[in-house]
Amino acid sequence: MIKKSINQSVLAGFLSASLLLSGCASVNLDSHVAQTPNEALELAAGEDNRTMAQQYLLRIASRFQSAGKHEDARTILESNQLDQMAPGLEGEKRLLAMTSATALDDSKWAQAITAGLTPDAFIGYAPNQMATAADLQARTYELAGDRLGAAMTLMMLAQTDPGADVQQLHDRIWQLLQSLSDQELADASAKAIGYESQGWLELAALIREPGTNLDEQGRIVRRWQNNWPGHPAAQVPPSELQLIATLATSRPEKIALALPLEGPFASAGKAIRDGFLSAYYMDESADRSETDIRVINTSGEDFAKLYNELSSGNFDLIVGPLEKEALAKLATMNTLPVPALGLNYLPEGSTPPDGLYQYGLSAEDEARQIADRLVDQDLDHVLVLIPQGEWGDRVERALLNQLQERNGVVLDIERFFPEDNLRTVTADLLGITVSRNRAIQVERTIGIDVEFEARRRQDADAIVMVAEPTIARQFKPLFAFYFGGDLPVYSPSIVYGGSPNPTRDRDLNDVIFTDIPWVLGEDNELRNQAREHLNGTLGQLGRLFAMGADAWQLSKRLPLLRQLDSASIDGQTGVLTMTRQGSIHRRQLWARFRNGSPELLSELQPSEDEQATTRNPDGEDAPQPGTI
Repeated sequence: MIKKSINQSVLAGFLSASLLLSGCASVNLDSHVAQTPNEALELAAGEDNRTMAQQYLLRIASRFQSAGKHEDARTILESNQLDQMAPGLEGEKRLLAMTSATALDDSKWAQAITAGLTPDAFIGYAPNQMATAADLQARTYELAGDRLGAAMTLMMLAQTDPGADVQQLHDRIWQLLQSLSDQELADASAKAIGYESQGWLELAALIREPGTNLDEQGRIVRRWQNNWPGHPAAQVPPSELQLIATLATSRPEKIALALPLEGPFASAGKAIRDGFLSAYYMDESADRSETDIRVINTSGEDFAKLYNELSSGNFDLIVGPLEKEALAKLATMNTLPVPALGLNYLPEGSTPPDGLYQYGLSAEDEARQIADRLVDQDLDHVLVLIPQGEWGDRVERALLNQLQERNGVVLDIERFFPEDNLRTVTADLLGITVSRNRAIQVERTIGIDVEFEARRRQDADAIVMVAEPTIARQFKPLFAFYFGGDLPVYSPSIVYGGSPNPTRDRDLNDVIFTDIPWVLGEDNELRNQAREHLNGTLGQLGRLFAMGADAWQLSKRLPLLRQLDSASIDGQTGVLTMTRQGSIHRRQLWARFRNGSPELLSELQPSEDEQATTRNPDGEDAPQPGTI
């Protein structure tokens, strides 16, 4: 029975080969269904009628697509038999190619498809295919890196398809235009032809003019609508612009700033209070005749009880609490009748009630940014130093999760206490201890002394050092002492005191670290004014002052950030975005110690993986160890 089965298999293979060799004389291409791309290509190659052969290949490629076999479809669609298409078939081939290119996320193929393509190409398809063709064309342009081509395609679709979802199209167009660089936008504006494209590009350029605050952006939108009354975007503005245009009239007018002003958290509470009020008084868009800010001392108060009292006092927004325990009490409520901007984060895995926003100087944000920068620079095998304790646990968890998400590898983690022998900790991290123990074992085995020179492990690309300045200044020279001086070192903001100290920080030279714009940014008017007139604006208190200033900016934009994934704020503590659960995340600046002082580094362009994980799950906690 087995022998018979084998013979039948051999016979079937022989017949198949015979059919291929005999060409289309034995196979009807109109009805034959090839099982592999190579079979289809061989059959088509034997067909004298080029149009019929190409029609057959397109039909088989479409069948592969329907079965989810886009790699097989690509093999056919990229074959040289389809290089010169017969009349009337080029559009069908392009549609199939765009389908598989986007399904496979093949950017090189997308670039080849869109080379020489014009945004109006989709108009050549049948009316019932135009919307699908335009969508595929826009996505292929975007995959190829041509976001302007994608936007122009969608602009034309909005003009030609009466059944299109205009709001959705305008939102997509706006997101694409917002992703263009200033230079790309300027070049496009200079070449733009046509009422619709000129209007879109002018609006995109106006809204990003430097120094425009929220109210000015609202005025720009309304002014542009008056100047372009017949433009599609004036009649149905993108959702983001609709929010911006109406936000000034819906911002909170009566705000309770609920902070601890006595006890162990008094310094932090006062710094945040001063930052909040300073930003408010320097905000030219603030209507001081309408805005009422009440500072409430929460020290010794049951915050859940205090919240209930405040919520019945006609407040529009409560900024606070600061303490983690008080925030946890708010989280036990199903919904908050008055929105609250909590200045801390709930534990990981917690579900915040409706109306609760969370914002703080999250150490987890910094850990994720370190992981992203390491992987983006191909430093994906790392050694890690993190202090012991709950704060260190959270930093470790965030770093490991993000590295795993980005396919990075943590080779070893050493947790330490400040009083530990840091020489031993460093030797363990770099593999020196293992190397020495191996030599000792060899000596014991052979019974004689051997010459030995310790070597560090050779598989590491970088070191992540999470340590306060006094500890970090000891670790960094030890890396060189134990043969790891060539490894780049990355740290969160905890490594820097917040103000230049070249004499002491020379031991940190070449350490790369992330910190907030308040600390590393240039030409900061609020910072200059605050340092001239107020105490407590340096170091960690300065960072909390900046956090308070951003809490004011957030208070005006919470609906915008909540409803639009693309919305962000350039704040004193970083570029602020919000998750769908109402948690604020920050993207900070980068610097390197040079001659004991921070030197600002240019920002790396985020990779596709990093962009895909920008909105991380909620659950971060507050800033530095031992503070809030």
